[in-house]
Amino acid sequence: MNPIIGPDWLGDRLADIVVCHVGTTMTGADPYRTYLGGHLPGARYVSLDDALAGPPAPVVGRHPLPSPEEFAATLSAIGVDEHATVVAYDDRGGAFAARLVWMLRIIGQPAAVLDGGIAAWPHALEAGPVATTPVDRTPVPWPAGALADSDAVQTHLDAGGIVVDSRDAARYRGEVEPIDAVAGHVPGAVNLPFADNLVDGRFRPASELADRFAMIAADDDPIVYCGSGVTACHNALAIEAAGRSLPRVYVGSWSGWSTEPGRPVARG
Repeated sequence: MNPIIGPDWLGDRLADIVVCHVGTTMTGADPYRTYLGGHLPGARYVSLDDALAGPPAPVVGRHPLPSPEEFAATLSAIGVDEHATVVAYDDRGGAFAARLVWMLRIIGQPAAVLDGGIAAWPHALEAGPVATTPVDRTPVPWPAGALADSDAVQTHLDAGGIVVDSRDAARYRGEVEPIDAVAGHVPGAVNLPFADNLVDGRFRPASELADRFAMIAADDDPIVYCGSGVTACHNALAIEAAGRSLPRVYVGSWSGWSTEPGRPVARG
């Protein structure tokens, strides 16, 4: 399944797809109240902060992965079984929905981001909660080959590999840092801001994404990171949509690297 699908595709298959509305307190508003005010028909609410991340801590970062058991319990509670095809969306161009889609894809479940999110949905929205029936679900371990930790990042860079920082350029350069205590980037990482995957809130065509990521073509196994392992997933899916394999994601990302004693910091 393509990691990015359009609203027309979803509209034709809505009865056969599990739709998930991904919300987070990072937007500043009450995400669940926003969901209740209007969401795609039948969409189940998924909290990025509570369902798609474990407790924050130094080294593991602000949004570490939940345990496989916790993730399975979340999906079970909202009625997502192992055979469901999932489409996730948000109101930020997929910046947050991409995390859920990436998590599902790395454990082998078909999932995609709705291109353009809720703003692109051409039909009526639905308000209020959605009733779901819990299902049985077996936890699936996180595949080691899909992930990277700080040691893997450093080893990859030392071997001449490519590591992509997905944050905006000013944060990469260390000119501003609105969230983490230390400004800068992993020395040797290149900057490809995830927001540049989009034009007017929609993903660029696959050919343009391929051109955008041409600079990493020499590496068959690149690593992507961001501030806390969330928007890096947006870049990971865009790279896959461009015709490459999913790259590894350093989930700890800058919030992990910058809190790990002894890790160097680059600026500029």
